[in-house]
Amino acid sequence: MAGAKREFHHPVFARLYTKLAKAMEPGQCEHRGALLAGLEGFVVEVGAGSGMNFSHYPEKVERVLALEPEPYLRHEAERCAQAWGEKITVLDASAYDIPAEAASADAVVFSLVLCSVGDQKRALSEAKRVLKPGGLLCIYEHVAAKDSSRRRYQDRVDYPWSKIAGGCHCNRETELALSEAGFDVSALEAFNFRGTPRLVPVEPHVLGQLKLR
Repeated sequence: MAGAKREFHHPVFARLYTKLAKAMEPGQCEHRGALLAGLEGFVVEVGAGSGMNFSHYPEKVERVLALEPEPYLRHEAERCAQAWGEKITVLDASAYDIPAEAASADAVVFSLVLCSVGDQKRALSEAKRVLKPGGLLCIYEHVAAKDSSRRRYQDRVDYPWSKIAGGCHCNRETELALSEAGFDVSALEAFNFRGTPRLVPVEPHVLGQLKLR
């Protein structure tokens, strides 16, 4: 359990991340809207952060179970959720152990989370467990660059980057992990988004609503 606590406890980075997310929201707003467009019913958001997605959920979403294991970020998410009454519940839980019944969720959302989980395979397996047949896995992540020179740069800076950025990795091959987990990645849109000049290592992004093959 001590290792798990270290993985999810980043008090300094959590405060910096909250400020950074607010600063980048003008650019990310469109991406968050596209990520959650058309969702309805019961949604699980894994790694809700400070709650920046909450205002983008469509009216047809009846209930959101938002999971955030980092204490400071969870507190911020809880504050944000208050505006939505009982629609959004924020819990201390991780991607590895989603507190929801099997085949109960209409959608599972990963938004800038799979870069920092220790075990992508385990996280995606748990998402599959709670998704209903035909349910959607909503993905908004920065990923490894396709261009070889940019990928080499990501590989060089990944270790110091992960230490500074609370366990975030800039060279994750998330598309491959999604495909190996059984999801149809043809729906992913690839694009570049930096947010600020300092975020060059995490410029390549993917976004999409995926179904199991």
